Parts: sequence; structure tokens; C-alpha cells
Amino acid sequence: MLTVHHLNQSRSQRVLWALEELGVPYQIVRYQREKTMLAPESLKKVHPLGKSPVIEDNGLIIAESGAILEYLQETYDNQQRFKPQETKQKLDYRFWLHYAEGSLMPLLLMKLVISRLGKPPVPFGVRSIGKVLANGIEKTFLNKQLETHARFMETELAQKNWFAGDHISMADVQMSFPVFALLARGGIDNLPNLRAWKKRVEMRPAWQRAIVQGGPFDLPGD
Repeated sequence: MLTVHHLNQSRSQRVLWALEELGVPYQIVRYQREKTMLAPESLKKVHPLGKSPVIEDNGLIIAESGAILEYLQETYDNQQRFKPQETKQKLDYRFWLHYAEGSLMPLLLMKLVISRLGKPPVPFGVRSIGKVLANGIEKTFLNKQLETHARFMETELAQKNWFAGDHISMADVQMSFPVFALLARGGIDNLPNLRAWKKRVEMRPAWQRAIVQGGPFDLPGD
């Protein structure tokens, strides 16, 4: 049986969602974040990078969300329900699969990291400096970049329900983590199309089953 190495409140939630959409049986090995919010060292026994998600299937060990989702679609989506077949939608599908981790997540991760420069475990004596530095980076660079990306996605979703067209695809599964994080932590108002997309995701029975399996997924703001 396929095994998902699942870290709480992490990208592996979207792998559970994909499996529920596909109706693929699986088992979960659960891991909890350390106090540092990093994954536990035990994950390195599964994959050298010690990150989640990782799946084991048919003798294969596969890491990286995009690679996992492509593998699941190619292996188990026999009716091609989660990958568009028309040229334009297929190009959009490929774009969003790569955009999620290649363009959007680095900015969100940077925002999360610098937001903690003024908080523990940063030493008390330098927290004030860290906070000033974080505010400067956010105001001069990060907030503008995130605003640009948010407006881009908002415009893209103005004429369609899903990122690669009128039907849900693995592109939406891949985009779920960064969009949920952006809406929770980005501090950007007036994003009705993105919020409507998020609501459509949350209404899907497969998403709801994945939450039951994987645990709470709320990505609270900092």
C-alpha cells in the first residue's frame, strides 16, 4: 500500500488531498514539528533531506510535492480527470505546478522567517534590531512582491473557477498550500477570487476527508 510520510501543518496535506481525490488507498506515517518548527530528524531515515512530503509506492521513494503530484496523476489518474488535455489549459497546468514552489513559496517563506527575527528563539538582546530589519525588508521588498503575485493570481481567477481552467486539476492541489498561506499571512485585502477559490477547495469532500486524515490545517498568521 502507498505510504505518505506526513508532517503536521505542512505541504504534505496536499498529497493527502490528491490521494483522496484519486481514491487511492494509502497509509500515513505521522511526524510532528519540533519547537523550531522544523521537521524531526527521523524523517532523514526516509529521505536524506529530511523533508515532508515523501511517499513510498511500488518500491519507489518520491519527494517534492510537484514530483509526487505528477507521479500520482500519471500513475493513478486513468481517466485524466486531474490534468487538462487542451493545449492552453495544459500549459497553464504546467505553469501553476512550477509557479507554486518556484515563485510564490520562496516569498512566503522569506516573510515567515523574517517575521520571527524579533521573537524567540532569537536572543533577547538583538530582537529589537531583528524587528527593525524585518520591517524594513517587508516594506521595501516583500510586501510589494507579494502584492504583485496576489493581484496576478486574482486576475487569473477572474474568468475561471480553477487555476488551469474550468475543472480542478493537480495544479490546484499544488497551489493550495501557498494560496492558503498567502491569505493567512500576506496581509493583502480585497482578494475575492482567491478567497472564492479557497472556499471551493474547502467544500470538496476529498479535501474534507484529507483534513480528517491529516489533522488541522489552518496556517494561522504570525
